[in-house]
Amino acid sequence: MIKWPDHYHPSRVPVHVVNELTIPAPCEVVWAWLIRAPLWPSWYPNSSDVRLVDRPQSELRLGTMFTWKTFGVKLKSTVQEFVPRERVAWSARGLGVDAYHAWLFLPRQSGTHVITEETQYGSLARLQKLFMPGRMRRGHQLWLEKLSENAQTGTPP
Repeated sequence: MIKWPDHYHPSRVPVHVVNELTIPAPCEVVWAWLIRAPLWPSWYPNSSDVRLVDRPQSELRLGTMFTWKTFGVKLKSTVQEFVPRERVAWSARGLGVDAYHAWLFLPRQSGTHVITEETQYGSLARLQKLFMPGRMRRGHQLWLEKLSENAQTGTPP
């Protein structure tokens, strides 16, 4: 279950999207691909310009701040929750967007069941809901599918 900060709880926001997929790979491998955020643009086409701020490492950690672009919007994100191989979540703010994106990793005999949920406030979030319904759901499903493809090749570089 997602641990929502009150401000971002699904009952309080205009946009809430849930996606999930069982990935036929061990949890530690799936996790490794997701937390290496600077690699996202090489395998998830809806991301670009991922840069960790003031951090020499290449992996997300609790408190990591990073900038990136997704869905055509430049965002500033901060990792708010980080439990290795179990859960990670970050806030994201940009022009017309105030979001919270959370991921859960559940070990299964068949691999790792991944659930990702995002909630959003903001004018851009409302416009997207009206004029491009399903866009974020499709983008997150693609993210899960690409995560699955990469995890099945083994650990990232």
